[in-house]
Amino acid sequence: MGVAASLTALSPFASARFSGAHAEAAQTKIAIVAKIGGIPWFNAMERGIQSAGKETGCNAWMIGPTQADAAQQVSAIEDLIARKVDVIGVVPNDASSLVPVLQRARAAGIHVISHESPGQQGAEWDLEFTTPAADGERHMEALAKATGGKGGYIIIVGSLTVPQHKMRADAAIALQKARYPDMHLIGDRFGCGESVDDSYRTVMDQLRAHPDLTGVLAFGSQGPIGAARAVDARGKIRSVSVVGPFSPGQGAKYVRSGAIRCGYIWNPLLAGQTLVRLGMMMATGKPITNGMDLTDIGALQVDPAQRSILAPKMQIIDRSTIDALVALGL
Repeated sequence: MGVAASLTALSPFASARFSGAHAEAAQTKIAIVAKIGGIPWFNAMERGIQSAGKETGCNAWMIGPTQADAAQQVSAIEDLIARKVDVIGVVPNDASSLVPVLQRARAAGIHVISHESPGQQGAEWDLEFTTPAADGERHMEALAKATGGKGGYIIIVGSLTVPQHKMRADAAIALQKARYPDMHLIGDRFGCGESVDDSYRTVMDQLRAHPDLTGVLAFGSQGPIGAARAVDARGKIRSVSVVGPFSPGQGAKYVRSGAIRCGYIWNPLLAGQTLVRLGMMMATGKPITNGMDLTDIGALQVDPAQRSILAPKMQIIDRSTIDALVALGL
C-alpha cells in the first residue's frame, strides 16, 4: 500500500440545511493533518473538527497518517493542494520537513495554520494552548513533587524532531537544575512518546539499567501510558513516578492505580474546534487580533510578529479530575 493510500480520513461534512452565510461557508474546505490517526488524542481532535464543521457550515475533516511519519504528512498535504482546499491545518511530526510543501500550499493560495509547532515556516499562524516553557516547567514541578525532589529521571518525547516537545524538555531540565539539585537526568531524551509499545520497552530497559530511577517525564500522548504499563509491570508504582500529558480515557486506570501521578493537557476536542474556527476566519478574511474572544476559549493572546495565537486553557489530570474528564469523552 502506498503512502497516500495508507492515510485514513473522515469524509468532509456538508449539510444542505445551511442557507445564506452558511451556504457560502459550505464551499469552504478545511483539512487538518494530524500527527497520527487512530489514537485517543487525535480521535478527540477529530470529533472537535467535525463539530466545528457543523457549527460553521464548512467542510472540515481530519487526515490521520498510520504512523507518526513526516513523509506521510507531506504526501497528505500534497494531495490537499491538488484538491484545492481552502485551509490546511497541521500538527507536524517534523517541522522542517514540512516547510517546502507548506510553502507550495501558500503559493497555491491555500491558508495554512499549524498547531504544536511555534514559528512553523510556511504557516500563517501557529495555535497553542500553553507555551512550551510554561508546560515543561509545570510538568517538572509535578514530577519533583511526586519524587520528593530526589533521584534520577528520564524524559520521553514524541519524537526528537517535534519542536514543542524539545522546548518542553529543555525548560523542564533547566528548572530541575535550578531548583532541584538532588534530581538528575539519566541519559538523553527518548523519542518514543507517540508509541505505547516503544515507550513501554524504553522504560522497562531504563528500570533494569538504573536502580536509582525514580521518575519518568513523558511528552507525547502515548508516552505516559507506555511508561505506566512498565512501572506497573515491574511493581514499582510506589517508587517510580510517571508524569506527563495523555488522553484521560486511555490513562484512567493508571491514574486510579497511581501508576500515573498526573499530567496537564489542553482539550484536544477544543483544539480541533479552534483550528476550524480560526481556519474559517482566515478563509473569509476576518482579522485575528489580540484580545479577541473566541468561542469556548475567551480572550486570545495574539502576537502578529511571531505569528502565534495562544489560547490559554489547561487542565490537570489526576485522581481528583479523571472521572469528570473521562465523562466528557476525552
